[in-house]
Amino acid sequence: MDAMNRPHRRLRCAIYTRKSSEEGLDMEFNSLDAQRDACESYIASQRSEGWAAIRERYDDGGFSGGTLERPALKQLLNDIENGLIDVIVVYKIDRLSRSLMDFARLVEVFDRNNVTFVSVTQSFNTTTSMGRLTLNILLSFAQFEREVIGERIRDKFAASRKRGMWMGGSVPFGYDVRDRKLVVNGDEAATVRRIFERYVELGSATELARELRRGGTRNKQGTLIDKGYLYRLLNNRVYRGAAVHKGNVYAGEHEAIISDVLWEQVRSIMQESPRKRANDIRTQTPALLKGLIFSETGAAMTPTSTKKGPRRYRYYVSMDVIRNRESGETTAPTRLAAGMAEDAVVAEVRRVLQTPEIISHVAAALREDRGKAAEADAIEALRDFHALWGQLFPAEQARIIQLLVRRVTVTTTGLEVDLRKEGIAGIIRDMITSRKLEAAE
Repeated sequence: MDAMNRPHRRLRCAIYTRKSSEEGLDMEFNSLDAQRDACESYIASQRSEGWAAIRERYDDGGFSGGTLERPALKQLLNDIENGLIDVIVVYKIDRLSRSLMDFARLVEVFDRNNVTFVSVTQSFNTTTSMGRLTLNILLSFAQFEREVIGERIRDKFAASRKRGMWMGGSVPFGYDVRDRKLVVNGDEAATVRRIFERYVELGSATELARELRRGGTRNKQGTLIDKGYLYRLLNNRVYRGAAVHKGNVYAGEHEAIISDVLWEQVRSIMQESPRKRANDIRTQTPALLKGLIFSETGAAMTPTSTKKGPRRYRYYVSMDVIRNRESGETTAPTRLAAGMAEDAVVAEVRRVLQTPEIISHVAAALREDRGKAAEADAIEALRDFHALWGQLFPAEQARIIQLLVRRVTVTTTGLEVDLRKEGIAGIIRDMITSRKLEAAE
């Protein structure tokens, strides 16, 4: 047999197709099919050279050419490494890649496995120097085109934001999207306003987040609102009707949920350092024993205060003294320093909570409710009460004292504290829940 009639070695040809968007892929004959038809026709024209298309399809619909993270491309490279392919056929070079750097990596894989790369509309052979030169020129233009398209998209996005248009992304809590525009969601908007107003009242994101989680307030995704989410919500200018792009603020097309006055109130609080805000909140100490403390004669002792210079001094004073009533022959104090009295009551509460009787009572109550795991949590919470108390805000401390203390009586020998032992289990249960919520934040 002479050289002219000697059969050529069979070359296994893989056809690779790609389309950036998914639009039109559900049509009976789409862009990927058109690319494949052109490649199959080209392979058929080279049948005399031993070319034959393999049955495996390598189609990436809806994937950008700016990345190599494409399922069909990965499968193609895997088959190349396994020696199953001799020639890769594409409709155009940019179907395989629009990035010069990425294509250089692909060419290295092709060369290492003796695979030839062919473009139907830009015919060349990558094993020749001329083919490589042509490849680099075409690929440079493909990358240039991609960058120009990207700039156009960015410019269009920026222009749309300047007009206040909604350009997609995560829909803010308080709004829904209709006809590509933000519209107010009534129920969620009410929650947003309440959060802003409550933050102005409390002045603390930590305390507000804890309050919202206890109340079961959830975000648009259905998860409990934590401190990080709360800060993002309070800083989101969309709620005052603004559209933001790269730090610039424009008037939005959507309706504002928060008034300018409320927005500025929140801003003024946030401009203070978190440490200063916490200190300010803690110095606004409520009367811990209000409504609970009485003189030996049975007269209520009301909280009062006086200011000397920059310092304020708090007291509990018997109503007998305030109304100039006779108090009898008792020698018990009718005026007490508030801090001293409150510290004494808190110390007594701590002491009682550490007694074996109370520990056993609380553990049994929670064991009936939630089992042995809850009993262990209860014992740990009782032991940690001293440390936890110092971390609570004054309002929370006052709430706990009101639940635990039935009455405080001022006598000649000191303070008599009557505790509501039946309420201790409930308090400890709340403490356990609060601790778990904070651990989840």
